[in-house]
Order: sequence, then C-alpha cells, then structure tokens
Amino acid sequence: MSIDIKYKPELPQRKQPIIIIGAGGIVADAHLPAYKIAGFEVHGIVNRTKERAQKLADAFGIPNVYNSVAEAVKLAPTDAVYDLTIMPEQYIETLKQLPDGCAVLIQKPMGDDFTQAKEILELCRTKNLKAAINFQLRFAPFVSAAKYIIDKGLIGELYDMEVRVTIKTPWEIFPHVIIHPRLEIQYHSIHYVDLIRSFLGNPESILAKTLKHPAKSLSSSRSTILFDYGDTMHAVINTNHDHDFGPKHQESYIKWEGTKGAIVAKIGLLMDYPHGVPDVFEYCIVEDGKSPEWQTVKLEGSWFPEAFIGTMANLMRYNEGSSDVLHTSVEDVIQTMAVVESAYQSSDIGGVKVKERLNK
Repeated sequence: MSIDIKYKPELPQRKQPIIIIGAGGIVADAHLPAYKIAGFEVHGIVNRTKERAQKLADAFGIPNVYNSVAEAVKLAPTDAVYDLTIMPEQYIETLKQLPDGCAVLIQKPMGDDFTQAKEILELCRTKNLKAAINFQLRFAPFVSAAKYIIDKGLIGELYDMEVRVTIKTPWEIFPHVIIHPRLEIQYHSIHYVDLIRSFLGNPESILAKTLKHPAKSLSSSRSTILFDYGDTMHAVINTNHDHDFGPKHQESYIKWEGTKGAIVAKIGLLMDYPHGVPDVFEYCIVEDGKSPEWQTVKLEGSWFPEAFIGTMANLMRYNEGSSDVLHTSVEDVIQTMAVVESAYQSSDIGGVKVKERLNK
C-alpha cells in the first residue's frame, strides 16, 4: 500500500528576523544551515567570544555582530525572534535581558535539572515570553512522516514504540557536555523521552537505569528507560554509546507498531557521527488477504539540519498567529523534564530486591 506522505513543516507567512545568542558548533552545523534552507532572515549574532560570532557572520552573511546580549536586544528589530544556543547555566541571566513578550527558542535541555527547569518556566511566565525548547527531533522528516501515517490511523491502534541506539558516540567533540554529571539521559536520551511524550502523552511512571562504562570517566553512557502507559502500550528507550566494534552491528532506529501495521525509521545521523549515513524510512500496512509488504520511502532532509527548520518555523507561526499550537513550549517541555528527573530517581533507587524476597 503506497501513501502520499506529507512531512515537511509549514513555514511562517511573514519574515521575522532572528537574533542568535551563542556561536557554538550546533549553530554552524544545524541552526544556520537550516535557516538558510528555509529562507529565514538571520539579522544578528552575539557570543561571549566575539571572534567566534564574527567567523559565523562572515561564513553565513549575517549583517550584525554584537558585543553583548544587552546591545543585541537594544539594536534588534521590534519583531525579532531570539535563538538561544548557549549552555543551560546561562539561560536565566540571558532570558532576563530579553524584551517582555518576545518570541524565543531555547536550546535543549530546559535546564540542568528539574529545579532549574521550573525556574526557567516561571521566568518565561513572568516575562510573558513565547518560549519554546529546541527539541527538534519532533520535526525530523522521518518523525513527521511517521506522525502523518499514525494520525491518519493507517497502522491502527499504536501499542509499541521503541528507540534503540547502539553506536560509538565521540563525546570528545562536545567538551562542555562530556563533563556533565548527568550525561546520557540529560543530553542524549532526553530527545527520545520528549519524542515518546509527543506521541503517547505523559506516562504514569518511569523505570530506568543509566550506567557508566568501566574503562571510561564519563558519568553515564548507556541507559534503559521504560515508560508505563498501562497494560497494552510498550514504550522503551535503549541506548549504548560504547559499541566501538565497527559498524556491522551498530544500530539506530525508532520503531512504531500498531494493530494494522508498523513503521521503522533508521536515524542515519547517529551512525558514524558526525558524518552520518543515509536515513531509511519504511512502513508496512497489513491489508486483508495479503502478505505483509514493507515500503521504503525516500524522504528529503534529515535530523540535521532540516529538523531545525521545524522548531523555528513553529515558533514563528505561533508568534505571528498563523498557528495556535506551540508544540515544544516551555509549558509542554516541563513535562519532559519531569520524566527525565523521574528516570534519574528510578535509576538511583533501583528495583525490587530479589535477595530480600528470597529471605522472607
């Protein structure tokens, strides 16, 4: 069964100049290439090390490089959209300097822990900000395509969602992240936590364990997170960033199963990161009297950089009033942060003690 799948994001109706705060690798690799593809106007950029901002401005034709956030806000157009690409510990002081009521896209995660996430939420409420968190995986072409098929009811009732990542991740290319005491879930699996929530809503409870590698100094590099949605829905995240044994058995995919079919999306970006391999999007819809057949669809774009169009486009459309839903709003993402916090608590507490049961 062949389907005409609609998966590209809707773009805003009018130009809204972007002010980027931060000039790290993610800006060069994803934000700016995505905005160029979409035709968004980047009006200016600011970074604590001005030379880095100037380098990106020269490479991408950004007309204004500012000396400080305060200067950027003072000289910005009145309808500017702010794009925060800095580390979480800088969010509060930066958000305080933005104009009340403005639109702002904040890099994930929404703080370094749940306490900080609540402080960010309260500040955004106080300043009446139109604030979204950049959980761009929700807008990756293979995710949008899956959502289109599922929302149409074509694979029936969803009863299983799995994310599996078995790869070698070069954490060393993220010097500010690799040292984090909550590395794996807070900075990687959080994408999948947010993704599962976007399809299934908030779980009743979480079972999780996040683990170190015996020969590495990382705080964590492998996790399993099981979501409780009752007695029919199975939702699980399994990640292993230590599989350094060549590409043969590495894997990276999202799988959805329903009563009438299934979808599998290979996340090519994570294989041989940061170079990546092509994504693969496949679906199977069971038709009466026919053997199951899998269809492969070639989708345009990938997680990087195209998904970054989706988060910014949704914020711009919400800002201009052409959409009444801000999908990754701080009000929604605080729920993702609550799930992440629950996962860490579950990992710390541990499971039911078998030895104690045997001794009863």
